[in-house]
Amino acid sequence: MRQHPRITVFTPAYNRSHTLPKTLESLKRQKNKQFKWLIVDDGSTDNTKKLVQQWLKEDYGFEIKYIYKENGGMHTAHNVAYENIDTELNICIDSDDCLAEDAIDKILTFWDSHEHENYAGIIGLDSDLNGKLIGKDLGDLKETTLSGYYNQGGFGDKKLVYRTDIINEYPPYPVFEGERYVGLNYKYILIDQNYKLLVLNEVLCNVEYQLDGSTNNMWKQYYNNPRGFAFLRKFYMQYNNSLKRDIMDCIHYVSSSLLANNPNFIKESPKKLLTILCIPFGYLFKFLVIRKGKTS
Repeated sequence: MRQHPRITVFTPAYNRSHTLPKTLESLKRQKNKQFKWLIVDDGSTDNTKKLVQQWLKEDYGFEIKYIYKENGGMHTAHNVAYENIDTELNICIDSDDCLAEDAIDKILTFWDSHEHENYAGIIGLDSDLNGKLIGKDLGDLKETTLSGYYNQGGFGDKKLVYRTDIINEYPPYPVFEGERYVGLNYKYILIDQNYKLLVLNEVLCNVEYQLDGSTNNMWKQYYNNPRGFAFLRKFYMQYNNSLKRDIMDCIHYVSSSLLANNPNFIKESPKKLLTILCIPFGYLFKFLVIRKGKTS
């Protein structure tokens, strides 16, 4: 008999039929089965659909839900996931990653043992497939925001568990026609303005970065998604806490706006004077993006 699901593990997938079985195996190994697995297929052209349809016929002790959508990029798959999650909590495990040993039990036990009404969720750790920590651990922190962690010198990807009601309080990721990228931290930064995360200083996910994944193709992403990146840099400038970060984001904003052929980028900038000062550097960065984006 299946346990009532309290958390949704959701997995955006695009042509990952060769890695999804590894993700499934990590879910099958969970002793606590109080979760459901939501796979959002972002327009795969391989045999992902056929593979998942076979899994739907099996009983692994947890529910599997499959949603197919037209290809729109990772952020649009997240939008679809959030629209379809009905559990209290959710966690994203990418299609080339594995849920860590007993991660579900660790999450739910930790959540139940803390007063969590005023928190957005949990921040935990990622490691590689060999158990090596990604970036810096969370130290003695009891609570933090994601932005606060990085502003205090933290680094490396972290695993986020969010309350579904809270993540759906905020706008969906914007969609720009013909583009397929908007950074996922758009929503996370918005949530940071109102809520903190409880800190669980344990590994929740084992990650593997694919050669064709977005992490390894940022120059191409810059080149192919200028409006999405301009939007993101403009958004960052509203929440930065350092001049150095503002300058970097301004240069990126100018570059992306030029690539997007937006003549109104100065007027639309939240930091107009700094944007004007960064125009020469933005032009230089634009040419670098074109050169590297076309060849990567």
